[in-house]
Amino acid sequence: MSEDLGADDALLNNEDNKLKNVISLDGLYENWFLDYASYVILDRAVPHINDGLKPVQRRILHSLKEMDDGRFNKAANVIGNTMKYHPHGDASIGDAMVQIGQKDLLIDRQGNWGDPITGDSAAAPRYIEARLSKFALEVVFNPDTTIWQASYDGRNKEPITLPVKFPLLLAQGAEGIAVGLATKIMPHNFIELIDASIGILRGVRADLVPDFPTGGMADVSLYNEGQRGGKVRVRAKILERDKRTLAITEIPFSTTTGGLIDSVIAANDKGKIKIKKIEDNTAKDVEIVIHLAPGISPDVTIDALYAFTDCEVSISPNTCVIKGDKPHFMSVNDILNESTLFTKELLKRELEIKLAELMERIFFSSLLKIFIQEGMYKHPDYESSSTFELVVETLTKLFTPFFPQFYREILPEDYKKLIDKPMSSITRFDFKKTDEQIKNLNDEIKQVKHHLKHLTDYTIDWFEKLKVKFGKDRGRKTELRAFDKVEAAQVALANVKLYVNREDGFIGTSLKKDEFVGDCSDIDEIIVFRGDGKAMITKVQEKVFVGKDIVHVAVFKKNDERTVYNMIYKDGESGVAYVKRFNVVGVTRDKDYDLTKGTKGSKMLYFTANPNGEAELVNIQLKPHSKLKKLQFDEDFAQLAIKGRGSMGNILTKYPVKKITLKSKGVSTLAGRKIWYDDILKRLNVDGRGKYLGEFDGEDKILIMEGNGLYELASFDLNNHFDDKMILIEKYNPEKVYTVVHYEGKSKNYMVKRFIFDNIVIGKQVSVISEESGSKLILISGAAQPIVSVEQLKGKALTPETVELNLVDLIDVKGMKAMGNRLSAHTVQTVTLIAEHDDESDVPDPEPNTIEDTEITVTPDDKTSVDAPPTAAPVSEAVDQAEPKPAKKVDFEITNPDDIDIDDSGQLGLF
Repeated sequence: MSEDLGADDALLNNEDNKLKNVISLDGLYENWFLDYASYVILDRAVPHINDGLKPVQRRILHSLKEMDDGRFNKAANVIGNTMKYHPHGDASIGDAMVQIGQKDLLIDRQGNWGDPITGDSAAAPRYIEARLSKFALEVVFNPDTTIWQASYDGRNKEPITLPVKFPLLLAQGAEGIAVGLATKIMPHNFIELIDASIGILRGVRADLVPDFPTGGMADVSLYNEGQRGGKVRVRAKILERDKRTLAITEIPFSTTTGGLIDSVIAANDKGKIKIKKIEDNTAKDVEIVIHLAPGISPDVTIDALYAFTDCEVSISPNTCVIKGDKPHFMSVNDILNESTLFTKELLKRELEIKLAELMERIFFSSLLKIFIQEGMYKHPDYESSSTFELVVETLTKLFTPFFPQFYREILPEDYKKLIDKPMSSITRFDFKKTDEQIKNLNDEIKQVKHHLKHLTDYTIDWFEKLKVKFGKDRGRKTELRAFDKVEAAQVALANVKLYVNREDGFIGTSLKKDEFVGDCSDIDEIIVFRGDGKAMITKVQEKVFVGKDIVHVAVFKKNDERTVYNMIYKDGESGVAYVKRFNVVGVTRDKDYDLTKGTKGSKMLYFTANPNGEAELVNIQLKPHSKLKKLQFDEDFAQLAIKGRGSMGNILTKYPVKKITLKSKGVSTLAGRKIWYDDILKRLNVDGRGKYLGEFDGEDKILIMEGNGLYELASFDLNNHFDDKMILIEKYNPEKVYTVVHYEGKSKNYMVKRFIFDNIVIGKQVSVISEESGSKLILISGAAQPIVSVEQLKGKALTPETVELNLVDLIDVKGMKAMGNRLSAHTVQTVTLIAEHDDESDVPDPEPNTIEDTEITVTPDDKTSVDAPPTAAPVSEAVDQAEPKPAKKVDFEITNPDDIDIDDSGQLGLF
């Protein structure tokens, strides 16, 4: 029995020993995962705040510097050299190198490096070449200020970070996905970064916004300084070449021309837009041409492209950087602040290193000079010294009287440099030249010390020099604009047909055998009114039940206050008939809304939907009743106020209604629609933003004038687009007189004309100035009394003179095609509109002025010299002829010297 117990104890002890050797998996995977996550974050995916580079990018630049001899190197050779620093394969190095090269800042390229705009890949590394750019050589490298570490295998040294004296991270941008976090830093403008850095040094906080290499337009109102939660909306630049052709000339950042074209084709296939064909003419510059189908509005199509394609993208920044061996989420303005201070510190360290080098050069030059001047090299004790220790002891004694001249202690290494000097250089030593060198070195030291004392000014000067040297052709590419939100439902193409089965209560796009309602888009909402006095709104579907006895069905426009519904209903409880007018501006989808008092048995007696607030006159016939003497009467809906859909309405009659008939159609009871033009968004609106254009109704139009002299008339549709070429926008008044000053290219004269714009068809462009080459519009005014200041050169001596003219006095109202009269008889330099008066009484009385005589000298060689006042009165005396004498002086008043003619016989006349 005891033997058995002993065996059991041994077995238990053996099991305990096995359990002690078991390693728990609980902490193991946690530690491994944290190690892996830390490695990916620090060594692969996230850039460092100091130099703005990821490790692979830093190693590529270090290799390029290591191989730099001024000539191009095969990319394959650079990749191979980088592999001795980088623990990963050649593919990752090659891709990173191409990305750096495509940003066109640090690497000069040769060969096909691909195109990020079109998405084309670079050629194989053996076919392309690279070298460091001059910018990179100047701002990225300095071995004296670089902190080094051993490479992954311990065989080489590589930089921990490069001493970059520029906000490289913000200039290039960065994107990376690590374990548990990601970074997405937008690129910013080169010149704006430098200016902002200078501002920081002067105490002004930066306010950076992105600038994308692909151009386009960006709304940065929600940028949030590049932090998490921010957003940048980027749009392609779309030009309307004509009413059937659109051209995309710049694309949003993060897209390619191929991807954008695919998104346009997909939107067309889904029926969101309707195009005839699309062409990719991209070469050096982006050009995607979209041909529209007949009858399709270019303005609506532009909005639809922004709503349904990659012509508009939303980018969410997430600025994460490595700082102090940890990831930090920072704003781009804070990053720039740290980068600027880091640049200042690097410049300080460079100055301190340079100062130490200069002082060392003076130290040794002075040491050598004294060594030779005092003849220490031929001193007996020096010559008899048999060991280096004795030499050091002897020279120390000899230099002791001169110790105060040196800024530091003389070390044995310094003596070693002295005794290594060959005798030939000692015997040929030039004391005068050495003194001059020491003086120059002292001057340099003074300058360096001055820079150190005024380090901020020195850093500002550094940035200014960078901007001058490398800032050419680096202006902003992305236009900053505020965007209005494009409502997809407003611009979606009517690509499906809507049908209704009133009796059974179904609506949908698949009920092709039932009543056709109209065209709509597949994202529209539909409003339905039923005979029981209820309404509901639902999405367009193939088939959906909305309730029986459908009275009215239509596409619903959210927040539409101009559509007014006129309705008469009978209350089911009291039998009283009510009349009401109401809007439906917004409701919850698929919910029944009662438009009556809500009692059981209520029903609709009369209903109309009026898109412009029309109010009709109806005749009410009542059922015979003993108390009724009059069985019919008229009801004018124009007498009713427009209220909300939940209003009960007014009592129409307490007696049963037999019949309601339309007596006469009504006109709109709404005031004209008030329209404003927002110059920031370049769009019309009804929200009171921007310039008020007026109240629009019916056939009213908008007048648009461009700087090239073309005008057109447009509708007041809120979907219309306007561009920066426009110089005038207002409500078109067919009776309003406008005054135009223009330069006529053929005669090379400044002309003035007054006219009324023709009422041309919408969308047609017509020029109001000459179409001759060189013609240009100077100014346009719709004021009754426009006053201009004219700078002109008068007389043969071309004396400068400035006069003020009321343009109304120069010409009467004529046709729009008329050329007009000359603005002045003299050489006009500039014309400036200085006042616009709406009434003649507003114009100040002119100062008394005496009209000067006009001298016309007729010479035998038929040359005419004219010296006329700038504002001559109309011709008051006809001059028919003059005798052909060598010279003739004629006193008369003339408006236009071009009207003077001299025939072959020397006769002077007017035509």
